[in-house]
Amino acid sequence: MSLDIHQLTKTYGQQKAVDDVSFSVKEGEIVGFLGPNGAGKSTTMKIITGYLPPTAGTVLVGGVDVTQNPIRVKQNIGYLPEHNPLYLDLYVHEYLEFVGKTYELRGADLRGRIRETIALCGLAREQNKKLESLSKGYRQRVGLAQALIHDPAVLILDEPTTGLDPNQIIEIRNVIKEISKNKTVLFSTHIMQEVQALCHRVIVINKGRIVADDSLDTLLRQRSQGNALVVEWKEEIPLELVRAIPGVEMVEPLSGTRIRIISDAGVDLRNEVFQFIAANKLSLIELKAEETTMENIFKELTMEEGK
Repeated sequence: MSLDIHQLTKTYGQQKAVDDVSFSVKEGEIVGFLGPNGAGKSTTMKIITGYLPPTAGTVLVGGVDVTQNPIRVKQNIGYLPEHNPLYLDLYVHEYLEFVGKTYELRGADLRGRIRETIALCGLAREQNKKLESLSKGYRQRVGLAQALIHDPAVLILDEPTTGLDPNQIIEIRNVIKEISKNKTVLFSTHIMQEVQALCHRVIVINKGRIVADDSLDTLLRQRSQGNALVVEWKEEIPLELVRAIPGVEMVEPLSGTRIRIISDAGVDLRNEVFQFIAANKLSLIELKAEETTMENIFKELTMEEGK
């Protein structure tokens, strides 16, 4: 089941939290939805799931408009919000039974889905415990389980691995991979390794607008055309001087005397930087080429307006 978003906008007074956002996600695709805090990720997800009305634009889930038929859309969506809401006085199996009944699951069908979801999310040993007694990691697993209980065609996961330890993160990644074979998955995260481990495609949003939408491989290849250098010298240098070096696209301060320099595509800045150092009689401590990673791409995309 596809997810189609067209010219989505959400405003609060004079502020545009989401500004003319459009993208589609196909069945079987895992798409990472990235952006800094306040970029509009959670707002977009709440609109997709019918928890917030859009100011303008359309959201279609399997061709059904979320504003015109929200109940039908919610029947096909599993949603794990950023702040996982749980009834802490319920037992795990009791909570999943409650959620399943809200989706009109009954009898053997409900019991079967509870068993399958508990096994899938690694909750077998915890199923007879109260939610209030669970660690944050296991509470997050329960949140994922409630999103899966009705076997939805579309999964919207907002920071699904929050609070998990490294082993649990790997387990949840494997769950997401397994269930995505016949589902549409859109998830947000700040963990770039998670993006590289899971995603077919990456959408980056900044200040309410999409600044990148491409396959992970293409994004890494295109962005690697611009080289990055990390430079550290003994004394602090005004960034304006570094920006004036021919071929420099962006300068990012890392500390008082350490900076990252991004070059224009295809430009090797090492010679120009050495000439700059010699001309200004600077004491160089470090100069190294930096490998292109998703972390660097994310920083570059979300800092471009302020460079």
